[in-house]
Amino acid sequence: MDDKTPVRRRRQAVPGGQPRRIPSQQRGRDRFEKILAVAAELIEKNGSDALKMSEIVEKAELSFGALYQYFPDKTSIIRTLAERFNEEGRRCVEEELSKVTDAASLHRALGTITDEYYQFFRREPVMRDIWHATQADRLLRAVDAEDMEFHAQALFSVLKRLWPERKESELLPAARLLMQLLAAAVRYAISLDDEEGETAIALYKKMLPADLERLV
Repeated sequence: MDDKTPVRRRRQAVPGGQPRRIPSQQRGRDRFEKILAVAAELIEKNGSDALKMSEIVEKAELSFGALYQYFPDKTSIIRTLAERFNEEGRRCVEEELSKVTDAASLHRALGTITDEYYQFFRREPVMRDIWHATQADRLLRAVDAEDMEFHAQALFSVLKRLWPERKESELLPAARLLMQLLAAAVRYAISLDDEEGETAIALYKKMLPADLERLV
């Protein structure tokens, strides 16, 4: 090859479904947030399946180059929105679990977490849509699985503190199952209308055993 032949630079690979970069300068952050706000608005209006990069470009008044500078595809946008909503959910779980001192308060905390999650998804149609979308996309399922494991580990820590004599090999599966059942109940309830959803959540909380130590 001639030394003077220009070498084409390869675009840096980006892990699937992740932002290309998180801006540090204010102007870049403003543009980054505008993209996410426009995407959320479009998802609320048409659903995540119908989200198109071309519509984001048009509505955000950006060029395709400016959009792709931050997000390589729409999955990376949806993932970023999902992770932000997940952060809010994690704060709720951590706050409630921090109050637990015995089996009775753990029972109350799980009931409160169920209520808070249900109301959260009722208030946030964008997250409700994204949460359903995570079941159909492999990359987004990984985000959902990571979030579920966070909650399971948080509950596992509480179970270890309450019942230190119990084997971790018993407590961790119980923590994972409890959080999976909670999420499944909320996912089912938000698929219903408001009245039926409230009924489903109330029924699920009644099914939670008062003596959780016997369950684990």
